[in-house]
Amino acid sequence: MSTSEPPETTPAAPVSHAHPRFAEALAELGLQVEVRRFPDATRTAVEAAAAVGCELSEIVKSLVFTADGVPVLVLMDGSSRVDVELVRRELDARKVKRADADLVRETTGYAIGGVPPFGHATKTRVLADRRLLDHAVVWAAAGTPHTVFPLDPKTLIAHAGATVADVREPAK
Repeated sequence: MSTSEPPETTPAAPVSHAHPRFAEALAELGLQVEVRRFPDATRTAVEAAAAVGCELSEIVKSLVFTADGVPVLVLMDGSSRVDVELVRRELDARKVKRADADLVRETTGYAIGGVPPFGHATKTRVLADRRLLDHAVVWAAAGTPHTVFPLDPKTLIAHAGATVADVREPAK
């Protein structure tokens, strides 16, 4: 018995440009975001802002530090620098320093320049600088140096499990 109806097909899943671990984290959180992939690297905030066409302060830098030897992630707007003394005080730590590339990869599962704000290999304490909340939308890395995604900062901070703090160097 033949029918003129086409066989049933399953629609193809949309291709994600995000790193597989980050794509999995998005799915687990029920987040549907547009991950944009660029041919040129978006490793730095300046490169990412130019690629996206947004203000530098709308880029989220995901930076790993150690506080008394324990990794901590700091989410900072792209136009600002982290004040390690303010991070030290916020965490009540004796010493805070920038993590090296190996520790960043070990802690997050991603290379520097592609670290997203959540979806990491390990559970890490996260601080988000208050200035991120100045924007309606911010852009963050999606797990690779060529990918970014937009999200409102409150949702991003919530999914990162971040504590909002003032950890930005004062403007000079």
